[in-house]
Amino acid sequence: MAKLVRVILGSKSDLTEGNKIKEYLEMFNIEYDFFISSAHRNPEKTTKLVKEAEKNGYQIFIAAAGMAAHLPGVIAAQTTLPVIGVPLKGNTLSGEDALFSVVQMPTGIPVATVAINGSKNSAILAAQILSIKYPDIREKYLKYREDLSK
Repeated sequence: MAKLVRVILGSKSDLTEGNKIKEYLEMFNIEYDFFISSAHRNPEKTTKLVKEAEKNGYQIFIAAAGMAAHLPGVIAAQTTLPVIGVPLKGNTLSGEDALFSVVQMPTGIPVATVAINGSKNSAILAAQILSIKYPDIREKYLKYREDLSK
């Protein structure tokens, strides 16, 4: 199966949460790739990652960042593909600053936003979206949901 999800983290300090995204995407057998690219420090790299993903058939972006957390919005501004934003706890405000940055997108440029440090939920939401089109992912997703109720 082709890679379906491009995961972009804002910095190396986000790797702990990023590894949770990887773990859950792998649990659902979803092909992905993984990059670190700050919306502020590497804007050209971020744009290139978005354009490459669109050209190569990816279907979802997961963008995780703390502090100002503009990464999900920057990605959403450059694509029509779904973007799942993960606000991360930074050094201040327990991640509320990142949450506000991610959820306050202008009309027409949506970002689906999960909880602060909701990395696992970002991968689960990606699986839920992809399960509409991919029966093997749907089967794993439904099994996961069933196991939650036990």
